[in-house]
Amino acid sequence: MNNHVTIGRLAREAGLAAETLRYYERIGLIRPVQRTQSNYRLYDGEAEARLRFIRRAQNLGFSLSEIKELLDISHQPESDMAAVKALAERKIGDIDRKIADLRRMRDALAQQAERCPGRGPVEHCPILAALADADGDLPSRSKWEPADSLQVR
Repeated sequence: MNNHVTIGRLAREAGLAAETLRYYERIGLIRPVQRTQSNYRLYDGEAEARLRFIRRAQNLGFSLSEIKELLDISHQPESDMAAVKALAERKIGDIDRKIADLRRMRDALAQQAERCPGRGPVEHCPILAALADADGDLPSRSKWEPADSLQVR
């Protein structure tokens, strides 16, 4: 008997949707070791290890394309770790820029919240006025954060 699992079982064990695993397969992050006669995907322990790697890398802020690059490097014994370090240092720079942007946004919002008395008609609300003012003193979104990425994780 083998230790292969179906996509449904692997997805449940990983806490992911089966469609996420299919997507990961399409972009080359994981691959089934075989298919059954009924064309079901079967995965082995390597797929489970790759999913753990993917989750840990995502928790550090790496994108799926960066994770693919890390996985590709890790499976090339002749690769030099300098490539991994360079990727990590680039990610650290990205994170530092995001932190600086978040600090600017926090400071601007705190300043607006300080100006608001917290009572009275909303037509006199300095926070809403600042948001409506195109030339106001609120920071603009940086390039790292597209308009549709304002999700809480």
